[in-house]
Amino acid sequence: MRAGTLQLQTLPPLALYVHLPWCLRKCPYCDFNSHEWRGAHAEFPEQRYVQALLADLDAALPLIWGRRISSVFIGGGTPSLFSPGGIDAMLAQIRARVGLAPDAEITLEANPGTFERDRFAAYAQAGVNRLSIGVQSFDDAQLRSLGRVHDAAQAHAAIEEAARVMPSFNIDLMFALPGQTLDQALGEVRQALRYATPHLSLYQLTIEPQTPFAKRPPANLPDADLAADMQQAIADLAGGAGLDRYEVSAYARAGHLSRHNLNYWQFGDYLGIGAGAHSKLSFAHRIVRQVRWRQPERYMQQAAQGAAIETEQEVARRELPFEFLLNALRLREGFAPELYVQRTGLPLSSLRTGLQQAIQLGLLTETPDRIAATARGWELLNEVLTLFLPAPAALQTPQGV
Repeated sequence: MRAGTLQLQTLPPLALYVHLPWCLRKCPYCDFNSHEWRGAHAEFPEQRYVQALLADLDAALPLIWGRRISSVFIGGGTPSLFSPGGIDAMLAQIRARVGLAPDAEITLEANPGTFERDRFAAYAQAGVNRLSIGVQSFDDAQLRSLGRVHDAAQAHAAIEEAARVMPSFNIDLMFALPGQTLDQALGEVRQALRYATPHLSLYQLTIEPQTPFAKRPPANLPDADLAADMQQAIADLAGGAGLDRYEVSAYARAGHLSRHNLNYWQFGDYLGIGAGAHSKLSFAHRIVRQVRWRQPERYMQQAAQGAAIETEQEVARRELPFEFLLNALRLREGFAPELYVQRTGLPLSSLRTGLQQAIQLGLLTETPDRIAATARGWELLNEVLTLFLPAPAALQTPQGV
């Protein structure tokens, strides 16, 4: 409640992100904070890590008193490495500490390589009502090239079980894979559509810095033109099957949009607990970002002492227009002008110069009710965002986006 530069009349919805950092094997394209579990002869630290998460949450409670949690996302790493009993105990303790909305969306990321029959049903019993299944490909050769620990048969079995026991689920797929043709990319999506999947996330394989693929790029990656053709053909195929492309990489049937991710894209608040987790929290006069300690062992030690946060900073007023648009323009419908005012505490005039330039270039449209990217603007979203970058002295935050 200290004095600050903003005047937020209302606080945005609040989500909870829980990071479980271990995986069976680190994929060569992955730049997430995930760590291979190499303790073959040591007990997996599930209980200790859950205790650290709860200590982290306890320390954060004064920052979110009275606010209801609209969604929970358990991400990783590979959260399905954790036992259903561990997830059940964790969710029960979270419910004892915070107010979850009665219809809260509770998502768990799952890797088909950790799939066991009845495991998904046990997660559902624990309160998980949405699975996000990291399939990436249905082609065994591509799965090997991507370093995945599962094969196509395991992917199909995991999806079949999710469809049987979960109210909703998402399939993650990648395209523009090494040597992949347009027909092959479409064939991957057709396999996912066989299950009448409620939600698809379709990502182009990108080579991220500091990953094994950055040091040793795979051969025969599709060029930019072919990748763009793939994305358009995929969008047409998914749309014909009843999935609406509501975000750059997200397709959903009516009633199955990812509410947790939608909160991110609408510049809502989120409390992130777990190794390397990020938070964005709004207060009456400021917006604050936090980052937890990245290494799991260090995180567990620090969280036990009530000091899980490694860095915390207030978002500068001049950075807010870019930060808001970085998220909101990913949505096909864009955003209502009043949402910008509500979520940033800034007047719409703070966007005016960039808006006028983007509209003149045919990249954005503006009506009294909506500001959104045009079809061309969606394809050139990075170029659109450069029109809203803060002054050069403040460029450290958005670099690498």
